Amino acid sequence: MNRLRELRKERGLTLRELGDVINTSNQNISNWEVGRSSPNIEYLIALANYFNVSIDYLVGRSDVR
Repeated sequence: MNRLRELRKERGLTLRELGDVINTSNQNISNWEVGRSSPNIEYLIALANYFNVSIDYLVGRSDVR
């Protein structure tokens, strides 16, 4: 999920800081960013809400935030 990395960096957040925001580990965030695993729907919703984007944008299905 390259968009997750982009959004995180736009906000100037570390992996740990984003993990704290959505209550997961920095390792989970890292794994999602490099494609080793994917967030479940609860985390997708939390990420989309936090970054104020659609889930489709977050997963690369749309270019409209």
